[in-house]
Amino acid sequence: MAVQCSQYIPAVVLLVLAIVGILLVVLPTEEMKQPPQNMYGIVLDAGSSHTSVYIYKWPADKQNDTGIVTQHDECHVKGGGISSYAGIRGGAAKSLEACLEQAVKVIPKSRHHQTPLCLGATAGMRLLNIVNGTESQRILKEVENKLKSYPFQFKEAVILSGQAEGAYGWVTVNYLLENFVKFGFVGQWLNPGRETIGALDLGGASTQITFETSEKVENESNVMELKLYGQIYRLYTQSFLCYGQDQFLRKLLAHLIKTQGVKPQVFHPCYPQQFNVSVTLGQDVFDSVCTKDYRPAQFDPHMTVTVVGTGDYRSCLDSVRQMFSFGSCPYSKCSFDGVFQPSLRGSFMAFSAFYFTHSYITRLTSKTITSPDEMAEAVQLICNMTMDEMVEKAKQPERYMKNVCAVSNFVQVLLIQGYHFDEVSLRSISFQKKAGGASVGWALGYMLSLSNLVPAESLGLMKALPSGPWAGILFLFVALLVIGLGYLLMIYRNTRTKEDMV
Repeated sequence: MAVQCSQYIPAVVLLVLAIVGILLVVLPTEEMKQPPQNMYGIVLDAGSSHTSVYIYKWPADKQNDTGIVTQHDECHVKGGGISSYAGIRGGAAKSLEACLEQAVKVIPKSRHHQTPLCLGATAGMRLLNIVNGTESQRILKEVENKLKSYPFQFKEAVILSGQAEGAYGWVTVNYLLENFVKFGFVGQWLNPGRETIGALDLGGASTQITFETSEKVENESNVMELKLYGQIYRLYTQSFLCYGQDQFLRKLLAHLIKTQGVKPQVFHPCYPQQFNVSVTLGQDVFDSVCTKDYRPAQFDPHMTVTVVGTGDYRSCLDSVRQMFSFGSCPYSKCSFDGVFQPSLRGSFMAFSAFYFTHSYITRLTSKTITSPDEMAEAVQLICNMTMDEMVEKAKQPERYMKNVCAVSNFVQVLLIQGYHFDEVSLRSISFQKKAGGASVGWALGYMLSLSNLVPAESLGLMKALPSGPWAGILFLFVALLVIGLGYLLMIYRNTRTKEDMV
């Protein structure tokens, strides 16, 4: 009897498999979209004082030709900017190695060969290019060769123009605020239809202002058009070389030395009272192209001068104003130094050194800055403080506090007299360091623009059963299992009954 039953088992199994196979073949299927993998990109922001490496990612299918980019990782290179390695062969390239190795680890290996890698050098290299074009090109070539030695898709190592730096900063600001595109509650990227805001960037060697305008721009070099997410934006952008925080401080010191004469002691109205520091005339003051107009006809570059602080707000403000030229304007209206600027429009975000200066002002005075008068009052309070008071309130060392009065006055003059922010527009400035988890600067905007050049990856397609037929097959399998178990139980009971009868 057992032999007879065993003959039916293979037939039953084959029958069940055949039924299931037929059902899987004849049931209709649908094409389901499979989300694409992420693409990655690396931007090296080679600034005047340091280099930062930013790693971004975005869905490979992109949105209206531009990637939905988020910051994946960042790394800050130790040492100075690449321009500081002038005359030091191999130094600039070697300084980047640690951060590039980090990029190799955090980006999936399968994406290495598709990851665009680029370096943008800003005002530090722009200044070096003016002084020694051969050396700046040597450093760029050295850095390019280093970048090409990594398994990424090298794009370029270039010196960005000031206008490009400003425009990419504007892109970053508006992207992070979701003014171009936002993720809707229905799970799709949507155009929010918002007004864009302007961007204010203050670096070490230059400062930039960029905003969208419908006015006629009288100097064509100030116009830049960008296409992002299917829209074209027309921008006014201007970069002021030598008006970055570090170079401005050099110019101010050079101006004071020129005014007071080259002598062992120079008084600085922007330094706190009784604070003093020693500087070398060449290395610390006059060895920059930004201070050439203040350079004495004869001086010893190795001479050491003691700079003594007087903490005089009014004198400091007057000295800072003399760094700007508000007179001659060859256009219908200007900002300063004879540069055309249309009327300000909308709100602005200020970042980089603007953010840190604003942070120090509010921390030291506990005041909010919403008008020119409030800013002047706060800056005056800072300039009247002693070094001990500033260090205690800000919890920062002297090397950061010594220049707060000077830079605060510089920002005050730049925004109010230079860019023409007034009682209404000044309060529209938001001072930010980060937004949406990403650092605010030009690098993200550059990657967004670059992602226009990176080919999109189409969505993967896979066959998938609709939920209804899938549930039916599941029910069938369960039913077959129940029937099979019931059938086996019935055979078992019949067998036991017959054995009991015997």
